[in-house]
Amino acid sequence: QVQLKESGGGSVQAGGSLRLSCAASGRTYSHYNMGWFRQAPGKEREFVGAILWSDSTTNYADFVEGRFTISRDYAKNILYLEMHSLEPEDTAVYYCAASFYVGLSMYDGEYNYWGQGTQVTVSS
Repeated sequence: QVQLKESGGGSVQAGGSLRLSCAASGRTYSHYNMGWFRQAPGKEREFVGAILWSDSTTNYADFVEGRFTISRDYAKNILYLEMHSLEPEDTAVYYCAASFYVGLSMYDGEYNYWGQGTQVTVSS
């Protein structure tokens, strides 16, 4: 079992920045591939980006357009999502997720563990 807990969400104006954290505990966190997803009101959950456990390779959804960066601190068991140039369209609940078997997956069904989410609200 892996327990995940997101933090760092909040309200910012368009153009602002936030850094989300995802603290992991439980079974060998470092061997999990990690991802970030988000869900806006009335919309399906969508992939934001992911990172491989083996070499920290990352991939991102097209809408990120270089604005977001995923990183992880193995010593602290924390996953980060640094977001810049935020837009109102980025308003959503952001979730971190862990996948033991699949790396860099864009599909939420391939993740085994999820956090409870943290709200990000971007005002214009």
